[in-house]
Amino acid sequence: MNKIIMYPHGGSYNHGCEAIVRTTLDIMDQAIPEVSKNKVLFSMRPEEDIQFGMDKKCKVLPQTRPLQSRSFDYFKGMVKRHILGDKGFFDRYAYRDVFNSAGKETLALSIGGDNYCYGRPGDIYFMNKHIREKGTNTILWGCSIEPSAMDEEMVDDLKQYKFVFARETITYNALLEKGIKNARLCPDPAFLLEKEEVSLPEGFEEGNTIGINLSPMIMSYEENKGAALENYSKLVQYLIEETEHQIALIPHVMWDHNDDRIPLKKLYEKYKDNNRVLFVAADNSLNGMQLKYLISKCNIFIAARTHSSIAAYSQCVPTLVVGYSVKALGIARDLFGSEDGYVIPVQSLKKENDLTNLYKEFAKKEDSIRKFLVDMMPEYKSRIVEAAKEIGTLN
Repeated sequence: MNKIIMYPHGGSYNHGCEAIVRTTLDIMDQAIPEVSKNKVLFSMRPEEDIQFGMDKKCKVLPQTRPLQSRSFDYFKGMVKRHILGDKGFFDRYAYRDVFNSAGKETLALSIGGDNYCYGRPGDIYFMNKHIREKGTNTILWGCSIEPSAMDEEMVDDLKQYKFVFARETITYNALLEKGIKNARLCPDPAFLLEKEEVSLPEGFEEGNTIGINLSPMIMSYEENKGAALENYSKLVQYLIEETEHQIALIPHVMWDHNDDRIPLKKLYEKYKDNNRVLFVAADNSLNGMQLKYLISKCNIFIAARTHSSIAAYSQCVPTLVVGYSVKALGIARDLFGSEDGYVIPVQSLKKENDLTNLYKEFAKKEDSIRKFLVDMMPEYKSRIVEAAKEIGTLN
């Protein structure tokens, strides 16, 4: 192998996506050192990655480059499509940089995460088909997949990866049940993300701050409209009235179409006159490592985004997750042996105090949970590089 390409990547305004890329680059340097100087990230939003310095760690290229109308290739494509019946010409042309980077000496990492979770991933199937035609080894790296989503088409695609690295056992066991023998179990690479020190915002008291993350994603899965925001609001109210803690609202995904700041701003507006409630990093100026530093300074973290919870878990911060899918349940189950008391599915929020009541019980165990994470996290993290070394055995 002389090159690694990574795809598909949504962009670094999702700081979980950023964390996966940063840590994967470092992990592959350890596992496959011969490719350390030849790594390419194909991004849907390369300008975001450049803003946060990813171009200093690898080459960053746009995942697609559409064909310019009225160019020679455009007219050639029209002939191929309408006269020769080549329906896929324009799609292949758009992804041409990805396909031209592939070859027998290339390792293609589909940097999994949630990419198989939200409907049929047709773009991934398309890229995989043409990458594999070049004789390239493909790896699905760090994925969670709802077992019910594994239809015949998906299973066929998954079987063609050299390895499928599941980041939790629910996905891993489902892969095995579907006959995917190339499945491996490996924690999410973002557990290895380094933190980068920044000044704590005014009012953020180390050792006395509860961190809170809320996302529009979990709100889209709630069964009772408005239940998530109402439960978060009641929790903040409880923290103000019954504790001495500061409360830091921390976004982790800041895409225009999927922005944690929108529900967090609604929460902040309700309590902004109380100087104990802070809205942190609202200008999206901090990278994922810096956000991880802030999260590491929290007593307890309430997470909606998976990678905000990973940032907390990996720094041994007791973390209560408001989840909606297999990934939250699976990661908590692997860490603690059970998700009970550590994850509350957003679909189960029926009454306005459900989250507050769970938090009260969780807070009683704060010290024991932190000690448990301190004791187990080094071994848990060590599995990641060890699993990646198996990739280096590929010819």
